[in-house]
Amino acid sequence: MMIAHLFSLIYGVSFILIGLSHLREPQKFVDIVPSYLPYALFLVYLTGIMEIAGGIGIIYPETRKITGRLLVIFLIAVFPANIYMWTHDIAFNGTKLTTAQHILRAFIQIFLIFMALFLSGDLSES
Repeated sequence: MMIAHLFSLIYGVSFILIGLSHLREPQKFVDIVPSYLPYALFLVYLTGIMEIAGGIGIIYPETRKITGRLLVIFLIAVFPANIYMWTHDIAFNGTKLTTAQHILRAFIQIFLIFMALFLSGDLSES
C-alpha cells in the first residue's frame, strides 16, 4: 500500500505543477489547442484547473479510485491536442518537436493513462 501512496504522490504533484503552469503561462498552451475548438484560452484555464483537481484527488486514498477513472477520461480527451501539435508542426514554448519527441509524448500519454488506471485500482480488480 505504501508504494501506491508514493506513486500517487509523485503522479499527483506532477499534475498539480502542470496545472499551475497552465494558469501561470496559458499562452504556451493556447497555441496547441486545436483550431476547431472555440475559446482556446478558456480551455487552457479549464484543463489547468482539472489537472490541479486531478492531482489533488489522486493523492488521497479516499478519492483515488474515482479520480483515477476521471483522469483516464481527461487524458483521452486532451490527447487530440498532442496529435494536433504534431500534425500541424506547432512549436511548444518556442520549440518545435521532432518526430521522435512527438512519439515519446504519445507514449508518455499512454503511460499516464495506465498509471491512472493502476492508481485507481482498476488494473488489479478482476
